[in-house]
Amino acid sequence: MAVRAVRGATQLEEDVREHLLERVAEMVLDVMGANGLEVDDFISVVFTATSDLHSEFPAYAARRLGFGEVPLLCARELEIEGSMPRVVRMLAHVETDLSRADVTHVYLHGAAALRRDLTHVREVPG
Repeated sequence: MAVRAVRGATQLEEDVREHLLERVAEMVLDVMGANGLEVDDFISVVFTATSDLHSEFPAYAARRLGFGEVPLLCARELEIEGSMPRVVRMLAHVETDLSRADVTHVYLHGAAALRRDLTHVREVPG
């Protein structure tokens, strides 16, 4: 079993607590589904949020999904001029039999534009 890193990102329409929790949960669940992962496969997760998001800690969405024993960390994304607003990103370290090339990184909603270079980027309607 190897340790791999898997990335995800999602963009919010507005900084509203329930909306943030829904979008982050969607991202985490999509990362899990796309890579055949369960909560016990996660070693740790780092979430970042752009400075325009204040309504809730992104990690709280993962806690609500059963990540109570997984180390989670929230941090502020760099404020780069012209960067995409209202984005939550995740970097998860997981145990998996997937090769690095077979790991699926998930970019949802407007955040799909962040990494068009990845072969597994997909846009989710809505």
